[in-house]
Amino acid sequence: MNAAQESSTTIARAALSRLFEPSDAVGLALVAAAGPRDALRIATGGLKAAGDIKEEIQELLAPGEGRGNLLDRALERWAPRRPDLAPERDLATLARFGGRLLTPEAEDWPGALEDLQLAAPVCLWVRGSVDVPPLQRMVALVGSRDSTNYGASVTAEMASGLAMKGFTVLSGGAYGIDAQAHRAALGTSGTAQPPTIAVMACGVDRYYPAGNEELLRTIARDGLVMSEVPPGSSPTRWRFLARNRLIAALGAVTVVVEARWRSGALNTAHHAAGLGRPVGAVPGSVYSANSAGCHRLLRGGSAICVTDASEVAELAGPLGTHPETDVCVPSSDHDGLAVQDILLLDALPLRMYSSIDKLATVAGLGFRDVLAGLARLELAGLALRGPEGWRRAPKS
Repeated sequence: MNAAQESSTTIARAALSRLFEPSDAVGLALVAAAGPRDALRIATGGLKAAGDIKEEIQELLAPGEGRGNLLDRALERWAPRRPDLAPERDLATLARFGGRLLTPEAEDWPGALEDLQLAAPVCLWVRGSVDVPPLQRMVALVGSRDSTNYGASVTAEMASGLAMKGFTVLSGGAYGIDAQAHRAALGTSGTAQPPTIAVMACGVDRYYPAGNEELLRTIARDGLVMSEVPPGSSPTRWRFLARNRLIAALGAVTVVVEARWRSGALNTAHHAAGLGRPVGAVPGSVYSANSAGCHRLLRGGSAICVTDASEVAELAGPLGTHPETDVCVPSSDHDGLAVQDILLLDALPLRMYSSIDKLATVAGLGFRDVLAGLARLELAGLALRGPEGWRRAPKS
C-alpha cells in the first residue's frame, strides 16, 4: 500500500468510526467484505453495493438463512449521520492533543484485537506517545464504581505489584476500582511502559467522568488513553458495554476485584471468557454485596481465585481455556432490550424533549427503527411522548 492509499484508508476508517456505533455488526461486515474505502463509499451512498458484497455480508452474519436486506436497513440507519462526517476535522482534533489513529493496516495495531474477529474495532483513537504493549504484558483490573476500602486496598496492591513485574494495567477510567488501578500503576517506580491504559467509552478529547479529569490527564501524559469512537463522542450505556470487549481482548488476563451481582465488570469477564482469556476474581466477605459478583464468577467456575499480583501474573502466562458463562447483567432499565432499543434509550434526553430526526442522528438508527423503538420503549414505561417530541420517562 502506497502513501496515498494508506492516507485514504486512514481517513475512511476515521469516518466509519463516526458513522457506525461500536460493534455495528453490519458495518463491520461491510468493511470485511468491501474494504474500508469502498465500505465508506457504499455507506455514504457514493457507490452501489454489488450483489456479491450483499451476499458476503449475509453469509458473514446469517449464513444459510437466504438473501436478506441487512445492508439496506443499515444504510437507512446510517443516513442521518452522513452530513456530520468530517474525518479530516476529527484527525486534526486528535493531532492537537498529540494523539494518533491506529488502524489494522498499521504495524502498531494491537494484534490481540484480531481475536475479536468480526467484532474488532474499525480503528482506535489514541492519546499518548508510547506503543501499545503485546498481549502477554497487559492485565485488566476491573470492578465496581462504588468500591469499598477493602476493594481499593486490594486493587492498589495488585496493580502496583503487576506494574513492578513489568505488566501494563488496563482499565476503564471510571470511579472506584478502575481509578484505583490506574493510580497505583502510575505511582509505582520501575513500571512497565506504559504503566497503565484507560480504554474509554467516549472520545479521547473528553475526560469522563469529570471527577477523574486529573487522573486521566496523567494517564494521557504517562500512559495511553484510547477509544474506538472519535473525538467529541459522548459516553452511552451501549458504548460502555461495547468498550468492555476491548479491555477483555487487550489483556492477557482479566481480574474482577470487586463487583456487585449486577455489575458491568461481569460483562468484561464474560467477553474475556468468550475469547479464551483467563479470568480471575478476588474473594471478599460473604456479607459484602460488593463481592457478590466475584463470588458468582467463582461459584460458576468461569474465574479462578486470585489474591495478589503473583497469582495474577501466573494466570497471564500461557493462555488457557476457560468455560464460557453468560455473566453479562445489564442495568435494570436495559433488561431484555434489543441493541437498537438500547441505542435509542441512550439517545433520549432526561429532561428536554427531542425530535424524531434528532433521535435518529444521535442513536444512529433509521426513522422507521426509531418510530418502532419508541413505541416499544413507551409500552415498557421507558419513553415519554410530549408535545415537542420524546424524552426518557422519569423513574417511578
